[in-house]
Amino acid sequence: MSTDMFAARETDTLIWISGASSGIGAALAATVPFDRAHVVDISRSGGAPGVEHLPADLSDPSSWAMIEAHFVARLGGAEAKQAIFVHSAGTLEPIGPAGTVDSAAYTRNVLLNSAAPQVLGHAFLKAAAGFSGEAHLYLLSSGAARSAYAGWSSYGASKAAVDQWVRAAGLEQTQRAEEGLPSCRVVAVTPGVVATSMQDQIRATDPSAFPDVEKFKGLYERGELRKPEDAARGIWSLVDRHLDNGAVIDLRKLT
Repeated sequence: MSTDMFAARETDTLIWISGASSGIGAALAATVPFDRAHVVDISRSGGAPGVEHLPADLSDPSSWAMIEAHFVARLGGAEAKQAIFVHSAGTLEPIGPAGTVDSAAYTRNVLLNSAAPQVLGHAFLKAAAGFSGEAHLYLLSSGAARSAYAGWSSYGASKAAVDQWVRAAGLEQTQRAEEGLPSCRVVAVTPGVVATSMQDQIRATDPSAFPDVEKFKGLYERGELRKPEDAARGIWSLVDRHLDNGAVIDLRKLT
């Protein structure tokens, strides 16, 4: 979808979803609950039907400035009522003990899971600082932010970093609101164990690399994995909830 087509279209809600080509990101793109929404999929492969694709490899820091420029261009002077960025992209690879796995893959994990959410979150907040409508930023977290799993050192550390970044950025946005400045609501979301390809990957992992693999096999065999669409609808429901800025939310505990 071209920029000209975007400019000519009346839009009430601007939405960016990273990783919308698969998993929870694809489910988010498929379940957008807002009328007259324009959705942008930030991913390498794209493919989400009916949305604009912004090609980017988020594990490559050279892509981040381009995404910030896209936020700025779309939000500058936009007359939409709300703008939402959901950062869903992430990876488990490589699974295995620190000090034993491939170093280049480990670096990509840290960049995608830890650095990209912070840098792109910052970019969205910067672009939204002059936006007149409501702005929402949701970063996907995980129970691994609070529970250590052998084989997931970089993944768990990155999700803990996401949670702490959200807490601090939420405080900063609250201060902006108190000063009468445009502000954005910043929330971290743990969706629970969801039936995506990431779970397929976990169950296929050798116990020597991930000793807790049987736990996740059991969840699958007992039918305890959430459908991606259910997780996506839970995330979209947060837009209308009264949440503290900087909240770290577990969808499984919402009533």
